[in-house]
Amino acid sequence: MSYFNLVKSITSVFRNVYGLSRFHHTTPGVCCYSKIQSGEKYTDPFKLGWRDLKGLYEDIKKELFISTTELKEMSEYYFDGKGKAFRPIIVVLMARACNIHHNNSRDVKASQRSIALIAEMIHTATLVHDDVIDDASSRRGKHTVNKIWGEKKAVLAGDFILSAASIALARIGNTTIISILTQVIEDLVRGEFLQLGSKEDENERFAHYLEKTFKKTASLIANSCKAVSVLGCPDPVVHEIAYQYGRNVGMAFQLIDDVLDFTSCSEQMGKPTSADLKLGLATGPVLFACRQFPEMNAMIMRRFSLPGDVDRARQCILQSDGVQQTTYLAQQYCHEAIREISKLRPSPERDALIQLSEIVLTREK
Repeated sequence: MSYFNLVKSITSVFRNVYGLSRFHHTTPGVCCYSKIQSGEKYTDPFKLGWRDLKGLYEDIKKELFISTTELKEMSEYYFDGKGKAFRPIIVVLMARACNIHHNNSRDVKASQRSIALIAEMIHTATLVHDDVIDDASSRRGKHTVNKIWGEKKAVLAGDFILSAASIALARIGNTTIISILTQVIEDLVRGEFLQLGSKEDENERFAHYLEKTFKKTASLIANSCKAVSVLGCPDPVVHEIAYQYGRNVGMAFQLIDDVLDFTSCSEQMGKPTSADLKLGLATGPVLFACRQFPEMNAMIMRRFSLPGDVDRARQCILQSDGVQQTTYLAQQYCHEAIREISKLRPSPERDALIQLSEIVLTREK
């Protein structure tokens, strides 16, 4: 069976088992912890995570300290507290969940909290660079760095944020952690190169898309989760659980992001929709839609460059089951994330990570 057809068959199973609007997390037979609730009062995962993230953006700005006023202003521009802080939230919740699993410690170590800051800094640096590559004019409902200060200065600002993250990483003083998180930077660069290319064979094309998605989005979450698990627990099994949870949630997050590019309005997203098509990118909804509208293959290979390509492709996608199939695939990844994290000892943080998997699927921006 081809890779593409395998994906289709798996997502078809998920269509029959799970409703589109809600993903129910049952994890039978995973391990002795899988069906046990923590027994403690459960709170909103974001509120739970923010206990360890107070002063997050102020601390990041301290890492970005520089005497040059303009570079300082550019580097701090996206650290305005208006982002979701999705990655730092996952990191500190994973840190607590692993610490509790290992020795019932409820404290997040300073080094683990530093990983949350570093993850947000790396992510933000990539946003600055991506906006330059994409010639984007808006993000989070405001003008991009490149539109205000110009492309050349924006590239330098992104580089500066990344260098500050690297210095903070070196300060942790753990070579294993440095190795884990520098892999993220390599993956980000390789992912960007993958995004610049296309595959003629449709089965190779889907594998290409998933590999790009992992490197550009999921690697940071997976390796950040692994890093805090290494800092809090010596068990390699726990490190793999943390990594696999982050990988699967990261994949689902990006798949849903690709869906929202076709189903959300610009006001909700804080950036123009159908942006991927305009950039010549074939995401999940596009690739699934190709099965029903073969004419889209030619559009993909020419990266939607002819007049009318973007509008026609969008029409095909909305008439196909591309959005649904991509959502079902995201559900599959979230189901696997829940299966993995359910192997840890019950705790409010573990339960919060399970709920975050659902939030990824039901978010609207």
